[in-house]
Amino acid sequence: MDRRSFLRYGALAGTALGAARINPDFFFSSAFAQESRPLVFLSAENITGNWDPTAHTTLSQTNIEGFVMGYLTRAPMRPEEPDKVVYELATEITELDAHRLQIKLRDGVTFHDGKPFTAEDVKATFEYGAKLDRPKQVYPGGPETFSVETPDDHTVIVDTSKGGYGASLFIFLASYLPILSAKDVAEGPKGPLSQRLNGTGPFRFVEQRGNDTVMEAYDGYFRGAPKVTGVTFSFVGDATTRMLSLMNGQADVIERLEPEQVETLQARDDIKISRLVSVENKYLWFRCSKPPFDDWRVRKAACHAIDRSMIMEIMGSAGEASSNFVSPIKFGYIDLENYPEYNPEECQRLLAEAGYPNGEGLPELEYITSTGFYPKTKEYGELIAALLQEQGFPVTLNVMEVAAWNERLYDRPGGGPGHMVDCGWSTGSPEPDLVLRTHFHSTAKRICGIVDPEIDAALDAERDAPSLEARKESLQTNLMPMLADKAPALSLFTSVLIHGMRANVEGLFIYPDGQSDASQTTLG
Repeated sequence: MDRRSFLRYGALAGTALGAARINPDFFFSSAFAQESRPLVFLSAENITGNWDPTAHTTLSQTNIEGFVMGYLTRAPMRPEEPDKVVYELATEITELDAHRLQIKLRDGVTFHDGKPFTAEDVKATFEYGAKLDRPKQVYPGGPETFSVETPDDHTVIVDTSKGGYGASLFIFLASYLPILSAKDVAEGPKGPLSQRLNGTGPFRFVEQRGNDTVMEAYDGYFRGAPKVTGVTFSFVGDATTRMLSLMNGQADVIERLEPEQVETLQARDDIKISRLVSVENKYLWFRCSKPPFDDWRVRKAACHAIDRSMIMEIMGSAGEASSNFVSPIKFGYIDLENYPEYNPEECQRLLAEAGYPNGEGLPELEYITSTGFYPKTKEYGELIAALLQEQGFPVTLNVMEVAAWNERLYDRPGGGPGHMVDCGWSTGSPEPDLVLRTHFHSTAKRICGIVDPEIDAALDAERDAPSLEARKESLQTNLMPMLADKAPALSLFTSVLIHGMRANVEGLFIYPDGQSDASQTTLG
C-alpha cells in the first residue's frame, strides 16, 4: 500500500485510525521500514498509573511487566503439561522437605538501574508480595506464615512451617509475581515501585506517554540484547480500530480479536493469527455480599437458568468449553461431575425453596459487563440476561466502557455495585490458589464477596496439604465440588487468546496469560 492509499483508507476509516495516534509519516519513513525499530503492540485495556506489580490486577500492566520484569520461573502451561515450569532467574528448585524449598539463582543478572540481582531481592519480593494490604496479595497467609533465609547471594530457602502449609506452593507461585529490587521495596509502596518499573527483563521502562507505554531494548539483558529497539505498548479500546491499525501496518501485534475479525484477517497474506487456550476463565460473579445472592439457592438457580452451550456458539473460536472454576491448564483441573448445567426445572425448584417461586419477590437485578476488551461480552450478556428473565429473574444488562466497568468491578462493604458482574481472571502460573483463594476465601472479598466458613476450611485444607499429590486430591474431591454446590460464581468458559500480527513478526512467544517474550523477536 502506497502513502496515498494509506491516507485514503485512513480517511474512510474516520476516527478509527485517528484513535491509534500513529503518524503515517513515521510509518512511511525509512526508519520504520527497517528491522531496527520498536515493536508496536496495541492493547485492549487501559492502565492504572500505579506501576507497583502488587498494586493492581490489570492485565494490560501485567503484560507490560512481561516485557520489563524478570521471574524466577516462567510457566508456558500447555494442556498436556499443566504443571511444567521453565527456569528464568532461578536455575533449580528443590523440595528439601514438606515445609522447606531451596531455590538456586542465576548469576550475572542486573536490574535496569544497575543493581546486581541477588537472593535479597527474592526475599524482599516474597515478603512484600505476601503483605495483606497489597491489592495483588500473592504469597499465602501473610509474611508471618513463612520465613526466607539467604545463606548466600544465589541461594534462597523458603520455610513454611510457621504457616503449616506445604512449601510446594511456592513452586508455582514463582511464576506469578515478578522479582522486585530490594532497594525499591525498602522505599515502600509510595516510592519508586509505584512510579516506574525496574526489572531484569529484555526491555527497560522509559516513560508513559498518554496511552503509550514506551520501552527500549536493554543491552545488559542476561540472554543478550533484543533485536528490536524497543516495545511501544498502546491502549486502543476499540476492537475495530485495533484491527484496522494492524491491517494498515500501524501495529505489529494486536490482542483480543473477535471471532469475525479472525475470519477477515486469515484471508490476508500479510497477517498471521495466534490462537492459544489461556489460563483465563470468564465468570459471571454473583455479589454474595448482599441479597438475593447471599443465598446459595438463588445463585445455583441462576446457574441452572444459563445454557452455556449457547454461549459457546456465540464465542466461536474465542472460547473453550470447561467445567470448573480454573482453566484446564491449571494444576488440579478436572471436569466436575456436579458442575451446574442448564436445567430450568431445577432452577424453579431452588427459587421456590428460597422463597421466590417463579422469581416473585426478587429485587431488580443489575448485570454489569464491559465492551471493547473481552470478545463478545455484550452478545452473550444479552443472552444470559434473556435466559435469566425467562426463569423469572428481573435482570437489566448494563454494558459499560472498560474504564467505567473497572471502577465498579470489586466488592465493597455492604455490597458492591450491581448484583452480577462479568469478568475474567488470568494468572501466569499453574497455581489454582491464585484464583480460588483470591476470590473465595473470606479474607479476600475480591469480586463476589463471599464469606463461608466451609469454603475457607476447604481452601485451607488443600493449601496445607503436605505434597502436590495430596493437594490435587484435596482440590478435586473437596474444594472444587464444594464450590460447584455453593456457586459463588459461574465459570462460563475458558478464554482463548487470539492475537493478530504482521507476517514479518518472527520469534514472538506468547504465554497463555497474555504476556509476551519479545527478546528474540525480529521484524523482517
